[in-house]
Amino acid sequence: MKNKTVFACQNCGAQFPKWMGKCPDCQQWNTLVEEAYAEQPATAAQAKGHAAFRQSLRDDSAENRPFRLDEIEEKEGFRFPTAYAELNRVLGGGVVPGSLVLIGGDPGIGKSTILMQGFTGLKELRDRPILYVSGEESAKQIKLRAARLGMKDSNFLVHAENSFEAILETVQKVKPAILIVDSIQTVFSTQVQSAPGSVSQVRECTARLMVTAKTLGVATFLVGHVTKDGSIAGPKVLEHMVDTVLYFEGATHNAYRILRAVKNRFGSTNEIGVFEMTQAGLREVTNPSEIFLQERPVNAAGTVVVSAIEGSRPILVEVQALVSSSNLATPRRTTLGIDHNKVSLLIAVIEKKLGLPLYGHDIFVNVAGGIRLDEPGADLGAALALASSHRNKPLNPKLLVCGEVGLTGEVRRVSQLDLRLSEAEKLGFESAIVPKSSLEALEKSGFKPRKLEIHGVRTLGEAVERVLS
Repeated sequence: MKNKTVFACQNCGAQFPKWMGKCPDCQQWNTLVEEAYAEQPATAAQAKGHAAFRQSLRDDSAENRPFRLDEIEEKEGFRFPTAYAELNRVLGGGVVPGSLVLIGGDPGIGKSTILMQGFTGLKELRDRPILYVSGEESAKQIKLRAARLGMKDSNFLVHAENSFEAILETVQKVKPAILIVDSIQTVFSTQVQSAPGSVSQVRECTARLMVTAKTLGVATFLVGHVTKDGSIAGPKVLEHMVDTVLYFEGATHNAYRILRAVKNRFGSTNEIGVFEMTQAGLREVTNPSEIFLQERPVNAAGTVVVSAIEGSRPILVEVQALVSSSNLATPRRTTLGIDHNKVSLLIAVIEKKLGLPLYGHDIFVNVAGGIRLDEPGADLGAALALASSHRNKPLNPKLLVCGEVGLTGEVRRVSQLDLRLSEAEKLGFESAIVPKSSLEALEKSGFKPRKLEIHGVRTLGEAVERVLS
């Protein structure tokens, strides 16, 4: 056995023979940590486990050969639902047995709460238990949380343990339907000579949990810590190893939480679920558009409702803008819930194409409700909110806006316009400003809203003239 020492980056997982202040791969400072491990051949148990994992990925046929695409039988695997319809939506319809799911989020955001409440009282488990492994809290602490959440499930097993070997022994003994590990950074294996939470420990424990999940058919959920920038701590390869990556978003002082899927091998990505944190735990929000708009001010300049598509769901949110004169040499530009660079681009287009002098003003843009808009369909709404605040002229409170704005001031088409307009009609909106190209394609498809008056625009100037003239 030969001992070897390497310096591993705790951010990206890259390994180097000597210490450096800056990681050459991810360009982060002071992330290299010395780790020692022993180069040794795989044990018989490890070899058997990896062989079983490879076999689980093959077809049921006894032949081990390549198959033509038309030879492979197309069938939907079994899923069992959770106690939350919103969680089922994000997972792609329910939990797939043998899947490996990684969920990350800020401390106190509700990761443990959603996993405990989401798997309570499930009849579809057929008397197979749920095993909750905690490496951070004692069994008594978990009991207090369960009592606060009103959980009374005798099928919910709690095991306070950090050793991976002890966890694996318990899994093989109780044969749970669902395994929850909270958190993966606290689990360590005696076969790796480094501290818990290090790159080597996280990678090795996750790899062996993946083998266990695939071999025994146990749906496994891993809770992951996050770094200062909000990404899951540990090597980036961790997200590539699992089947699904979920992020729990939202400010701790805000009651609403967003569960977002950024990777899903069993469903669509960028799907979101909306929850509200209450004293009794998490409560799912079935109509997030109505919740996000319920405190919207009426007849106030600088506010507009935009329609965004999150996965397969249209969501209506309020975009607010405040433009005020500044005495600073460099005016402030502050954004919340929308990309800062995108707002800077829109400001430049407004100044160039509309002639509005925004260079001497402080500008603040906010997406109400704590949600983050990443799609380009919110561009036109943000631009109209800026123009409305600058002119101090309110927009129609029953107006919906969606469209992408280009550098020349053109308004480009958006996807799934019919879903956006249908959601606006349900909530009582009376008119909409949309890209002309999207409206023409929608008219050809035969879609005709009953009460919504739709106006198509080709440029940002047309949109401003229609709603602010």
